[in-house]
Amino acid sequence: MGTSSCSDGEKQRIEDEEQYGVLLYYKYATVPDLDELVSFYESSCNSLGLLGRVRVSTHGVNVTVGGKLTALEEHIAAAKSNCLFQGTDFKLASCHHPLNDKVSQECGFTSLSIRVVEELVTFSHCPLLKSPEISNAGKHLSAEEFHSVLQSANEHPDGDGETENKELVLLDARNLYETRIGKFESDNVETLDPEIRQYSDLPTWIDQNAEKLKGKNVLLYCTGGIRCEMASAYIRSKGAGFENTFQLYGGIQRYLEQFPSGGFFKGKNFVFDHRISVGSSKEDIIGSCLLCNNVFDDYAPRCRCRLCRMLVLVCSHCQVKGDDYVCELCRKHGKGEVPSSLDPSNQPSAGDDTRRKLRILCLHGFRQNASGFKGRTGSLAKKLKNIAELVFIDAPHELQFIYQTTETPPPGTCNKKFAWLVSPDFDKPSETGWKVAPSQFDPLQYQNQTEGFERSLSYLKNAVAEKGPFDGILGFSQGAAMAAAVCGKQEQLLGEIDFRFCVLCSGFTPWPLMEKKEQGSIKCPSLHIFGSQPGKDRQIVTQASSDLAGLFDDGCATIIEHESGHIIPTKSPYIDEIRAFLNQFV
Repeated sequence: MGTSSCSDGEKQRIEDEEQYGVLLYYKYATVPDLDELVSFYESSCNSLGLLGRVRVSTHGVNVTVGGKLTALEEHIAAAKSNCLFQGTDFKLASCHHPLNDKVSQECGFTSLSIRVVEELVTFSHCPLLKSPEISNAGKHLSAEEFHSVLQSANEHPDGDGETENKELVLLDARNLYETRIGKFESDNVETLDPEIRQYSDLPTWIDQNAEKLKGKNVLLYCTGGIRCEMASAYIRSKGAGFENTFQLYGGIQRYLEQFPSGGFFKGKNFVFDHRISVGSSKEDIIGSCLLCNNVFDDYAPRCRCRLCRMLVLVCSHCQVKGDDYVCELCRKHGKGEVPSSLDPSNQPSAGDDTRRKLRILCLHGFRQNASGFKGRTGSLAKKLKNIAELVFIDAPHELQFIYQTTETPPPGTCNKKFAWLVSPDFDKPSETGWKVAPSQFDPLQYQNQTEGFERSLSYLKNAVAEKGPFDGILGFSQGAAMAAAVCGKQEQLLGEIDFRFCVLCSGFTPWPLMEKKEQGSIKCPSLHIFGSQPGKDRQIVTQASSDLAGLFDDGCATIIEHESGHIIPTKSPYIDEIRAFLNQFV
């Protein structure tokens, strides 16, 4: 019997060691040494076999990793030994092991990503005039306290005997695709659902709906708590009438642990890992299919809106190939009435002819000009004509005409060529107009183009004043580098060069950004388009474009990789993805 008992115990120990789990935690605190903290995560996560996302900034950390439960517990113990993590709420949950499937890949659970960022969660598309102080965040309410407030509101309506407690509102800080499948509901308390695509849209919603919050006791909640920290601080920063803003500590996850039957939370809690969602013991479903409206809340098929790429709920009976769906937000704004099988550039959807088109300032590449770039992008302009107007300008630095020693200078005159950035030995055009090239074409010449930015920036300010306003900037090759440099100074340029997004094609990191910007530090919504095959683009190497994309916050950066060279692709599916990005701003 003793041997059998020992064997059973050993078997249980092995099973426990193999059991998989997911760990979520965040901590806002001053980080004295970023390099040391990054080294800790690299060492701990790699040695324990943990996969997932780690975001580190001077303001703290935001971590979602998965692995064996025993390994996650070891990681927690190691973190707790650092005083930086004092008081941190480590949320550990057991679950099934992630498969190497589309869901796990999308959620980042097939690799380990450790990045240094400026913001732990991207709170706004554009720089705010004054960022909220995290020290001014709303008071934390435990799951029990949060539940008690709602229960009290149910049992004791306001003094006028109204059925709704007008002094209390619930505010959901999550995205629409999360709130579709689960939310807090209380008969006597109004729940405000901002219906946003992404968290960075929340400040705008708060600004536009401040009167709904002023003078109220605002109960804020999200998945695990981190989004409520900045959001509650932003609400409270509005001053008198906004002081009574509270947040659910530990988020919905801690609430469901405390109230397994669901309590006031109905449906499922959307999570950003391979589990997709976590429900209560009731397993109630509040979501519905986008097309037939039948009860449904499973995001496993990963169906997305063909215009904005937001997740949508589509049941198995209604699913079609090619994600030919249009979400409720795009429909609300009059988009997507025409089937995707018809070319939207030729078949405008309802309301397209009355909507203002996006105005996009286009910056050409090195040794090009506006007219030439306009000709090369004719197909792109045609396919975007219903949503965007492309405006082309020449760069300010006129270049010398050159020819190889094996060639004869062309007779007559040629169209002038320009640049945004030039090398230190830049020669202005001579009277003869032509000179012999110093060498054969150097594919790495862009690395020496370190001068001329300030003049180009001043020139752009004047161009925007004369030809603007513009919704976005599109840059190709060196033009993309110039546009990226402008994005890096977006906050300083407010009022002089205002724009909402950028499109960077075959770009590279310009000299002004090389030593001044960290990974993920540029917050401007961006679309990065470049070739995926090394060597196909003979002008700008693939890695250079990829490195440039890495400077933009991954919460607002979209990447399109194509199989061609130094071009902007206009065939499907690339043009569809370009349209989807731009449609967010129409």
